[in-house]
Amino acid sequence: MASHARTVDALLDTCGTTFAEEAGITLKDTPAPLYQLLVLATLLSTRIKADIAVAAARELFEAGWTTPEHLRESTWQQRVDALGRAHYRRYDEGTATRLAEGADLLLDRWHGDLRRLRDEAEDTAGVLRALQEFPGIGPTGAAIFCREAQGVWPMLAPFADRRVADGAKKLGLPTDEQELAALVSAEDLPALVAACVRVALDDDLAEQVLTAG
Repeated sequence: MASHARTVDALLDTCGTTFAEEAGITLKDTPAPLYQLLVLATLLSTRIKADIAVAAARELFEAGWTTPEHLRESTWQQRVDALGRAHYRRYDEGTATRLAEGADLLLDRWHGDLRRLRDEAEDTAGVLRALQEFPGIGPTGAAIFCREAQGVWPMLAPFADRRVADGAKKLGLPTDEQELAALVSAEDLPALVAACVRVALDDDLAEQVLTAG
């Protein structure tokens, strides 16, 4: 357990930034940041590097499209151009369409408030299913949303999917979500699972963490 503590400290120090934080989202249990997280999960769902998806999210938010209402006011070409500025290539046109469709769905069905989706879903499995109703979000995107949202939606915690387990395994940490969550406070859990995902995607980062720990 002591070695786990050292590894976790090194992990959080090295790459303990959530993807939401990296995208400039101050995550709270309020409609606008939850919507921004949904947008980020949509962008991360494509076969593209995470840093490009995060940069694309920042471009969209800097353009002022931080709520579904504002996103729906943008044009398709404006969204394509914003994604292009972040080098979000090959998927920019389809994603620009899906983002508008997702904003429409959120406004029409849940009045722009993802907390309504959560309350209807009642449990984690229900949230995962409901999120996959948004265009462009499948099991991977739904898991991304839940990994990050568990800090403000305690009903989801602890949440760690296969990608988190892959990163934890590289570092010799528990792959069971309950055991992994026990290594940190509830407040630090989203950062821990995000860090595990980063390690799963980067062998060099894993080696850096192990050396530091």
